[in-house]
Amino acid sequence: MPSPVAIVDIGSNTIKLLVAASGARGQPAALFMRTLDVRISAGISSPEPRLGEAGMSAGIAAVRELLADASRLGAKKIVLVATSAVRDAANGTVFRSRVRLETGLVVRILSGAEEANYIGRGLTCDPALAALRDFYLFDLGGGSLECLVFRERRAVQEVSLPLGCVRLTEKYLADPAAPFGAVTAEEISGAVRAAFATAPFSFSLPDGSRAVGTGGTLTCARAVIAAREGKTMEQGDPVLPVPILRLLLEELGSMPLAERRTIPGLPPRRADVFPAALATLIAIAEIGRFPAYNHSLYNLRWGLAAEELARG
Repeated sequence: MPSPVAIVDIGSNTIKLLVAASGARGQPAALFMRTLDVRISAGISSPEPRLGEAGMSAGIAAVRELLADASRLGAKKIVLVATSAVRDAANGTVFRSRVRLETGLVVRILSGAEEANYIGRGLTCDPALAALRDFYLFDLGGGSLECLVFRERRAVQEVSLPLGCVRLTEKYLADPAAPFGAVTAEEISGAVRAAFATAPFSFSLPDGSRAVGTGGTLTCARAVIAAREGKTMEQGDPVLPVPILRLLLEELGSMPLAERRTIPGLPPRRADVFPAALATLIAIAEIGRFPAYNHSLYNLRWGLAAEELARG
């Protein structure tokens, strides 16, 4: 049996680890997962984004910490990938070189198309969604939004858009400590609609079709809703109706950041970008005319793990 593989995903908002082995039907089975809230993407909305020294140092420290976990669990093959924050930064190659110097490992910087493809492949590993045939998939990160259309469980459209929650928060929210008002929500909704109007992506499935959502925003939304029912995120309902997301945005958006950071289920370090992220997902649902998101934890890391395990 192949030894476990480890995938380290260096994202805009978080750096994540998945250690996986071959499971049933050759799909990856998680042995260990960990997420570190390290935002390396500050300034991503500027005309020429650059990674700051503090963000790079924190990112490298997080990578080293996760590599220690992977080594402890016996992973022989370790894959490091970076997405929008590093991909778009003018000094992304500097960060890549520093990671190699510190760890001896090469960071693979994924293109938007590669990122979308691996997210799609990862989603098909989710046993809870095995019956879904035709559906949309949206993965919202800090720097970008990956959008896919599946027919008969095969991706027939894939596009990456610069609509990440850190990017939009920096661009449209002048004071992150202030409440998130209706005007800002409308501005973000307008930006989302404008991006889709010119993107090579069509909402080609019938109205009311299923949409799957991955990424930290829906994980947090599910956790907040579950916490109010005395449940963990995993115990909460994975189907998140769009009207519930609207109510959540209305409630949490009216709070200043300090109050938002006290909400059970919402990580304090995500409280500043959470309203912009909700506004983005709501706008997508309105354009696509679907009533809810099915939340899944299977995304980029799972797709990469599936590829590495298939190689043996």
